[in-house]
Amino acid sequence: MRALTWHGKHDVRVDTVDDPEIINPRDAIIKITSTAICGSDLHLYDGFIPTMKAGDVLGHEFMGEVVETGAKSTLKKGQRVVVPFTIACGSCYHCGKHQYSACDNGLPADNQDIAQQLYGHPMSGLFGYSHMTGGYSGGQAEYVRVPFSDIGPIVIPDELEDDKVLFLSDILPTGWQAAEYAQIEPGDTVAVWGCGPVGLFAVQSAFLMGAERVIAIDHFPRRLELAAKFGAETLNYKEHAVYDALIEMTGGIGPDAVIDAVGLESHGLFVDNVLDQIKASTFLGTDRPHANRQAIIACRKGGRVSMPAVYGGFVDKWPLGAFMEKGLTLKTGQTHVQHYSHALLNAIVEGKIDTTFLISHHLPLENAPDGYKLFHDHQDFATKIVLKPGLEKTKVEMPA
Repeated sequence: MRALTWHGKHDVRVDTVDDPEIINPRDAIIKITSTAICGSDLHLYDGFIPTMKAGDVLGHEFMGEVVETGAKSTLKKGQRVVVPFTIACGSCYHCGKHQYSACDNGLPADNQDIAQQLYGHPMSGLFGYSHMTGGYSGGQAEYVRVPFSDIGPIVIPDELEDDKVLFLSDILPTGWQAAEYAQIEPGDTVAVWGCGPVGLFAVQSAFLMGAERVIAIDHFPRRLELAAKFGAETLNYKEHAVYDALIEMTGGIGPDAVIDAVGLESHGLFVDNVLDQIKASTFLGTDRPHANRQAIIACRKGGRVSMPAVYGGFVDKWPLGAFMEKGLTLKTGQTHVQHYSHALLNAIVEGKIDTTFLISHHLPLENAPDGYKLFHDHQDFATKIVLKPGLEKTKVEMPA
């Protein structure tokens, strides 16, 4: 089959690789109909996530048709399914608490030591996201093996087109969980750092959960326009001092809750961010958490910090004193996708949540390397790229 494979920093290729096979009775094989490039994929593209190997198949946002099932799978051939990016068994201690991204059995036993040494405990498996998260082949491919297919995939009604439901795989439940973790109360003001896909879904979700005001922070005009369409007030950090603006906009109090949807590759020519960039480029550090620092400093006393954004290693200059003295609460983690899937599918069916607004490009899978470059270099132009296996390769125009 054809699949997008990782070969190093800024080096991804569509190669011919072995077709997936049923390994476990709970497995299923899915023929991919749509798969998306995620902002988290760019961390792999930029070489920030450890334990990648040349030839690894990428992609964790995908859906498709069931073409083969193991003896204990509950899926049926021909069903259309969206697959959560988190791989969870459904029966361990954490799955019993609906903490699916903390599953004890999602990682193969021979991969658990990596995460154990780095993070203290292994997390769940993830599709297409390094050997630290299981070494599973991802869904930017023609076919993919889905472990625990009796737990994860959600069956999609035939009348719903792919574009409406594809993001149930990751970014929609991630944005929803981010807003839920912000513990929004009626009348709250919520500030969201980053208007990429997760940030935009967090904006939409925050309003649905009762926020009175949402302030969206970014520097890409198109992203800020999309946030404004949902009713958000916007701040371009290249035009405004974010902290000063937020304090003024909230009458000196600060936002009730803040959401960091930026993660380990913060942009901007700020002193701390420049130092982080130097450390990362000289292998003296990993993450650039400027947005997270800014969010903590701006949040009101007694407020809540939600962090859906991906961080990979260790950070310094983190404002622990401000966090403690202000009495803030932090909730974070990979998304418990399986916990939210059915409710969010119903919200889409009922027209309460829009997902298609985000898609800027549909490209053939064969153009995936161009798609990565486009999404990486022109994020104001390419807000979300969906790849379609089976389409003929075409020429992708890059903005000037």
